[in-house]
Amino acid sequence: MQVKNEAMLITYADSLGNNLKDLKNVLEKHMKGVIGGVHILPFFPSSGDRGFAPMDYTKVDPAFGGWEDVNALAKDYYLMFDFMVNHISAQSPYFQDFQQKKDDSEWRNLFIRYKEFWPGGEPTEEQVDLIYKRKPRAPYRMAEFADGTSEKVWCTFDEQQVDLDVTHPVTKKFIKDNLEFLSKQGAAIIRLDAFAYANKKIGTNCFFVEPEIWETLKECTDVLDAHNVTVLPEIHEHYTIQLKIAEHDYYVYDFALPMLVLHTLFSGNVDRLVHWMEICPRKQFTTLDTHDGIGVVDVKDLMTDEECEATREALYAQGANVKKKYSSAEYNNLDIYQINCTYYSALGNNDQAYILARVLQCFAPGIPQIYYVGLLAGENDIELLEKTKEGRNINRHYYSLAEIDETVKRPVVQQLFNLLKFRNTSKAFDGEFSVKALGEKELEIVWNNAAAGVSAKLVANTGDKTFTITETVNGESKEITL
Repeated sequence: MQVKNEAMLITYADSLGNNLKDLKNVLEKHMKGVIGGVHILPFFPSSGDRGFAPMDYTKVDPAFGGWEDVNALAKDYYLMFDFMVNHISAQSPYFQDFQQKKDDSEWRNLFIRYKEFWPGGEPTEEQVDLIYKRKPRAPYRMAEFADGTSEKVWCTFDEQQVDLDVTHPVTKKFIKDNLEFLSKQGAAIIRLDAFAYANKKIGTNCFFVEPEIWETLKECTDVLDAHNVTVLPEIHEHYTIQLKIAEHDYYVYDFALPMLVLHTLFSGNVDRLVHWMEICPRKQFTTLDTHDGIGVVDVKDLMTDEECEATREALYAQGANVKKKYSSAEYNNLDIYQINCTYYSALGNNDQAYILARVLQCFAPGIPQIYYVGLLAGENDIELLEKTKEGRNINRHYYSLAEIDETVKRPVVQQLFNLLKFRNTSKAFDGEFSVKALGEKELEIVWNNAAAGVSAKLVANTGDKTFTITETVNGESKEITL
């Protein structure tokens, strides 16, 4: 099934019920017409990071079901799968074989060995300082070999996520084989996770290294194009990188929108949001929430540093049950660029503000993606957070089937469902987009599909959080109530 201009759910395989069968049942029971696509976060056997340390792409974790369950979902929804182009699990057969056989392993060149990458086997202090890294030291872990020796291999993220050498023929074949396999399992989109970290080059920051990054992206795209599968490079950084990728006609993420919407709703001022909607890519997926948190780095220079700081402070002051320490080392989060909080709680668990946030997302250019906790207007899960001491778990609640049955009855959830049904079915959103400020705290967004004779207009007051949606079909207008 190909990409549709309909809202996409982001969920783990075991977040809405216990497995993929439960997920399908929940969608059929409660969400008909609400979502058109599903991004199933990594469902492969994994050794860490809730699936993002994959061991084998050809298997579904038995706890979630099997490929038949994935294929069943693919019949009714366009699906997105993850491919971690930057790394593979330390528990994968590839790394295990390397540790067992060392230089005799067929997979020895799949990994970046310090002794071969760096002249002299080690980076200089200056080279380490230059690297865009996630650790306060050089990015490596030790490979312990069966013969008793050990050596450093590149490791950007967790020790369970060993980086791949995307320049080597062995890795290129590994990538091609796995992308082809996933393409045949019902994927409409393959998301290249941690894409910007994939290429390493001495004398650079090893992040979005040009022109090499474009070569890696093209190699992946060529494989997927042959199977009519879309590629989506995932990258959190300055918004200009998204614009650059969009210029090459790739889909991108709008990761700037979450903070811009918060800024707009906290301050009431629409100017920053209007400006971004005027210049943002049109071929994109929009987000307000993801499994990681609310990104901050993506809005640098779209908001001033003072506005970013004011928005962060307002979130902690007005948000519900969110504290700065949840985004700190104490809760296993050294990433200062993301705030751990559900979007509903970021807005103080306020139904009116939350629905307006989703209305703004649905009227923004691009296809809306909605994280499962956000789809159910979920509050911060303090119990799971404290139990695991993992900051991001505040936004990773496990919903039981009984809990879902009750949660969907809430008026805010029903309003959101109605909004998404409208967004999925109105032909206006296949038309031309325009936005303008009507005042400091008021904006107007219009989608006009002249060929179909349909337009949709949003007028929103970000001061008092009120809005009206009007759809005009063949000259007849009606107000849409959610």
